[in-house]
Amino acid sequence: MLGISVYPTEESIAYLKLAAHYGFKRVFASLLDVTPENKDAILAQFKTVFTVANELGMYVTIDANPRLFDTLGVDYHHLGLFKDLGASAIRLDANFDGLTESMMSYEDSGLDIELNLSVDTGNIGNIMSYLPNKQRLSGCHNFYPQRFTGLDLDFFTKCTEKYRQMGLKTAAFVTSQVATTGPHPFNDGLPTLEIHRDLPIVVQAKHLFATGLIDDVLISNQFASEAELQQLSQLNQSQLSLAVDFEPTATPLEKEILLAHQHFNRGDVNSYSVRSTFVKLQYKDQSIPVNHAGAALQPGDVVIGNDSFGQYKGEVNIVKQPMPNIDQHKNVVGHLVPDEQFLIPYIQPWMKFRFEDAHPIQ
Repeated sequence: MLGISVYPTEESIAYLKLAAHYGFKRVFASLLDVTPENKDAILAQFKTVFTVANELGMYVTIDANPRLFDTLGVDYHHLGLFKDLGASAIRLDANFDGLTESMMSYEDSGLDIELNLSVDTGNIGNIMSYLPNKQRLSGCHNFYPQRFTGLDLDFFTKCTEKYRQMGLKTAAFVTSQVATTGPHPFNDGLPTLEIHRDLPIVVQAKHLFATGLIDDVLISNQFASEAELQQLSQLNQSQLSLAVDFEPTATPLEKEILLAHQHFNRGDVNSYSVRSTFVKLQYKDQSIPVNHAGAALQPGDVVIGNDSFGQYKGEVNIVKQPMPNIDQHKNVVGHLVPDEQFLIPYIQPWMKFRFEDAHPIQ
């Protein structure tokens, strides 16, 4: 599922409607900056925005912490104020004692409880020891406005795997490369993972879904461009699709072999290439002449076996490491775009994947 974040301004309503048009189903909002002095005005703004989100059928999550509860005079066992605002869930930015989170998951308002996923993995074990209502419990990562403070991939994986093993849903944030509004005056992008900070938004989302660890991807900053929303809406969330820069020499048949089929990696994997072999059976009676078959192959090259390659004619490979092509058995059809080459290791044995043209004709 895809979502956006809103920090209410006059343009937020139009942004909500645009996101809903492109199939976005979630809305994230932060109340962490509410003070006793501004709470009435801010709550009124959020109420207006959440009413529209509810009318659009969107799932609304409010970010909260103990200070916010004190400011609003909210009891952990009586969360009706958030429900009245239009929330579907509250995200607990800070941890409590485990029992509190468990009790909140049974609270009468029916609000779901999202836990902060970007913390040490022992916290969720403590909460689960108090037998929470798992149907109303999930995890959502933080985002990080300051450059070089986003999560490392190893820690992200460690934290998220714990939730997945317990059968809990998960969410993480990607950052728009054009949006500038966040919950704080300073932000240099708002990703969950530091490696995502300068990547195109669709590549960030591809990566999160490719890990197999994240159910929902949320855009952290407001306002993402319509082009970014559209790109994300077209993303296959259940199957990795890799963008290919085609060589000028690529033939219509070679492009068809890549683009018109679902591919899968062989089960007997190796360290040199991803091998999609079954597609060759559909082209055994067609000629694939030698074409742009250089003497050396480089990581990220996408190649197809040509007529000189016997039973391997039509086999598709994604090259993982440099290797020779001295006999010119493999045509270099194109290359994975540089930003997506780091996704190659996520193609596991028997994993299904597709190719897409990095520069489709509009």
